[in-house]
Amino acid sequence: MKTFPMTDTGLKRKENEDYYFASDVAVGKLPNLFIVADGMGGHNAGEYASKYTVERVVASVLRSSQDEPVSIIKEAIEKANALLLEESRSNESRRGMGTTLVCATIIGHKMYVANIGDSRLYIINRQIVQVTRDHSLVEEMVRTGKVEISDAKHHPDKNVITRAVGVVENIAIDFFEVELDDNDTVLLCSDGLTNMIDDEDIKNIICSHENGDEQITTLIGFANQNGGKDNITAIIIKPFSDEVKKC
Repeated sequence: MKTFPMTDTGLKRKENEDYYFASDVAVGKLPNLFIVADGMGGHNAGEYASKYTVERVVASVLRSSQDEPVSIIKEAIEKANALLLEESRSNESRRGMGTTLVCATIIGHKMYVANIGDSRLYIINRQIVQVTRDHSLVEEMVRTGKVEISDAKHHPDKNVITRAVGVVENIAIDFFEVELDDNDTVLLCSDGLTNMIDDEDIKNIICSHENGDEQITTLIGFANQNGGKDNITAIIIKPFSDEVKKC
């Protein structure tokens, strides 16, 4: 397994409110762990929320007595949510903060994914498949037929999310279990990437560059070239080989 993480402030923001964790070695009972978080609530609160949440999730995974990967991750996110909510309520300067979270672990050829908010996980091979489902107002309108898919990317409410860590006590987490092929590439990212680059362009960049370092730097560079309106964070994972695999 090879991993290639990168975060960038972008061209418009002064602070980076994204935070990530990428370990291709064991974290507690999980053989690997990958997390991307995108904080909200102002530069101090948003930056704090994403970093604090990721750190609390990792700490909980390390201590967990659970055996099943979904149980380990669910417990960790719920604990982080409770702690972040308590911080938000007890500190006026951090009132209303929260963060998206997308988290994954790969065990053999199975990948277990957890998602809250609009940070995403993709699988890329001959095609690009979005595994996670955005928890956003516009995505809800697309699902109910109020907004066309073609109009969703540029909708004025594009960044209004409907779920986040640290906002409500009983957090709703989406879980996905996916079977991976040997040549799959996995991408976790914040919306600072996906708002700047179409899915097909993401696939083309992954498929046309020689290695993970080139892929990740090209993705971040392309997002900035297209405007860099937000912080940009991405983790590329090659689960089974660090050799070049053409799509």
